[in-house]
Amino acid sequence: MSKMSTKHTRHALNGATMGTRWSALFFMAQGHDPEPIQAALQAAVDAVDAQMSTWNKASDLMRLNAALVGDWVAVPEQLREVLRLGLEAGRATGGAFDIGMGDAVMAWGFGPQDAAPDRIREAMTANRQPAHTALEIAGTHVRKSAPVALDLNGIAKGYGVDRLANTLRAHGIENALVGIDGEMRALGLRPDGQAWTIAVEAPDPDRRAPHSILALEEAAVATSGDYRHWIEVQGRRLSHTMDPDRRAPLLASPASVTVVARTCAEADAWATALMVMGFERGAACAQKRGLNALFQLRDADGEMRSMGVGRLFR
Repeated sequence: MSKMSTKHTRHALNGATMGTRWSALFFMAQGHDPEPIQAALQAAVDAVDAQMSTWNKASDLMRLNAALVGDWVAVPEQLREVLRLGLEAGRATGGAFDIGMGDAVMAWGFGPQDAAPDRIREAMTANRQPAHTALEIAGTHVRKSAPVALDLNGIAKGYGVDRLANTLRAHGIENALVGIDGEMRALGLRPDGQAWTIAVEAPDPDRRAPHSILALEEAAVATSGDYRHWIEVQGRRLSHTMDPDRRAPLLASPASVTVVARTCAEADAWATALMVMGFERGAACAQKRGLNALFQLRDADGEMRSMGVGRLFR
């Protein structure tokens, strides 16, 4: 074997998706063209966006939202998979993770339209069932057994990261780091045999700075926080994370929760659920389920402290 054939070239690819950017870092033998991989990665996240966007009225998710209660609707395989994952997370968390919060998300201005007081009142007073009791999946079809407005923002980016990982593996790449807007998944190891290093961000709305560094191999990480996407109401910042009980932004929550899991969709959903639960209930749930979770807590004076659950964050 020639010396040249053992050399590898670093490739850092990226593109637009879901209002942000996806990224993929990997190494290939010299002479391999990365363009087909770039195209495949973009197609993978474009498919997720086309099926699950709430910003696109023509998406498969919005078509399902528009269907009448009781009507069976044919939906693509990937959307069915994410709906199934969302319903499982809803049952596992007792409704703390609820993909049926679409009306509240839209009403409070975290969708294509500005916040609207009349729609906020309607969302907060509506007698809605959680999605895991209001949605049925059978074969290739889905139906609503009760009124529900679906929103997959708490899991779709994580699933998109998993699709990036699957796409690279389909191209024979077993060692890589992929991500969408800070949700990351590590495949295998770096070329030097070391784990991939990923920064956990400090929950600071004014600047991006690392809080700590994770070393990951065959694992994914996602963070939910109150410091990036928020609205201001009467001088108070309200996070985009919704309280399913009130159908309104959380009033008291950790500044952020970071979860490491097998897949990024799982990490994404659990990070959101633990934010909703809050530190005491969330930490107890994480410990019971064997999760690795980092809670960053902000006191009344703005001082931060960190509390970890699981082997990675002790």
